[in-house]
Amino acid sequence: MFSIIQAAGWPIWPIILASIIAVGIIGERLWSLRIDKVSPRDLLPKVLQEFRRTGARTEMFTRLQEHSPLGSVLAAGLKNIDSSREVMKESIEEAGRVVVHELERYLTTLGTIASLSPLMGLFGTLIGMIDIFGAGTPTGSDPVQLAHGISVALYNAAFGILVAIPSMIFYRHFRAKVDALVLEMELQALKLVEVVHGERRV
Repeated sequence: MFSIIQAAGWPIWPIILASIIAVGIIGERLWSLRIDKVSPRDLLPKVLQEFRRTGARTEMFTRLQEHSPLGSVLAAGLKNIDSSREVMKESIEEAGRVVVHELERYLTTLGTIASLSPLMGLFGTLIGMIDIFGAGTPTGSDPVQLAHGISVALYNAAFGILVAIPSMIFYRHFRAKVDALVLEMELQALKLVEVVHGERRV
């Protein structure tokens, strides 16, 4: 592997750095965007059960905010339980915007890497082409420099595409995952509002 990096020349290093960042983001988002961590399905029934038993208390709000993103949204609604349905929904929407921002963390960076990696590979290709054209001498072409230029051009193009493809796949996957999680949290929060205001039982 190190011999390939040497053959690819210095333009490969930004692509390697981008790949390391992309792998880190992908691993972190795979861990953070699990449904049982973001929007546990059993949380709302437990919250409603506790609310009916003891009412809305400050310690419940604190525990919910520390529990999960869905917990933060539900806590925002319960804090305004004595207000109108509209005020309760507005507080939930405000908390939801903060949660969505947290769920989308690093996704812009991952999308940028997916877009820029082929361009960095193309830049390396151009550097290789410059080396190839510079291989000409008055007595003919320098085969060593010619081979080096070809290696730089091909390896950088290949590595750029290799980094871009999984980065784009995971970027789109995470975007869809965030949208699904946000929809799930909206449904849970709406159910909380309707139950609290007596518009539905469960």
